[in-house]
Amino acid sequence: MRSGRRALIVTADDFGLHPRVNAAVERAHRDGVLKAASLMVGAPAARDAVERARRLPNLRVGLHLVLADGPATLPAVQIPALVGPDGRFGDAMVRDGFRFFFLPAVREALAREIRAQFEAFAATGLPLDHVNAHKHFHLHPTVLSLVLSIGREFGLRAVRLPFEANAPWWLRPWIALMRRRLARAGIAYNDYVAGIEHTGGMDEAALLDALARMPAEGVAEIYCHPAEAGEGPITASMQAYRHLDELDALLSPRVAAAIAAAGLPCGGFADIFADGFGGGASAGGTTDAHLKRGHDVARRGSSL
Repeated sequence: MRSGRRALIVTADDFGLHPRVNAAVERAHRDGVLKAASLMVGAPAARDAVERARRLPNLRVGLHLVLADGPATLPAVQIPALVGPDGRFGDAMVRDGFRFFFLPAVREALAREIRAQFEAFAATGLPLDHVNAHKHFHLHPTVLSLVLSIGREFGLRAVRLPFEANAPWWLRPWIALMRRRLARAGIAYNDYVAGIEHTGGMDEAALLDALARMPAEGVAEIYCHPAEAGEGPITASMQAYRHLDELDALLSPRVAAAIAAAGLPCGGFADIFADGFGGGASAGGTTDAHLKRGHDVARRGSSL
């Protein structure tokens, strides 16, 4: 059974993708309800994101692994099995998923790229709050195995479980497998997320609805893609995203009031899963002992 505790994590993904994203993250954290951000270490504005994060000691920053539809960290000549000559991953995730699983040479290149992204995050000097992957590619069992094995060396303590209440039936076995593997590894994780169904459109109404629908138990993560207004889309694949509406939602007094009225502990993964604070999920319900095992694993790895 579950622990009976409730808590909330509010995260912005794609930190480092664009200066407009970074500015929105900083503003939403200073003046709104944003508690955490997931950093793309190889993205064009990653350095600016890190500089902003260093000014925000209470912003919890995690690693947003990019293994699809984005730039790799290693040069293309070192991982030609993964990226094109331009050094970017494609978006054929089904095809790449089969290649990750069945081709040893591709898996070896994948391991080197994942390690490079962990190393780049460690080089920032920021504490590693959590890990997730762009487009939730860490659901793939090969990717998850590498994240867990390599992440131990870098103080991995928490991973996003991308389970939304209305998840399709075909996704649920993968979620269950991921939940069991994280629990066995002693890695903390949320019970469920909000942000998949309405990705790119997590406006005030969507956030208020997500808060109203929160179950009576468990740790929720609401994730968003905020950005300030500007010329053109952030990327070609984000042309329909309403980034400014998402920023306005994170700054909304109504959203802040709804969180306060619910009496929810709110923070990053490190806050929610700190010993003696908050609750969380495991396949059989999170206990303080389960969370402590996650911290012990992290202490045995390389500290950030």
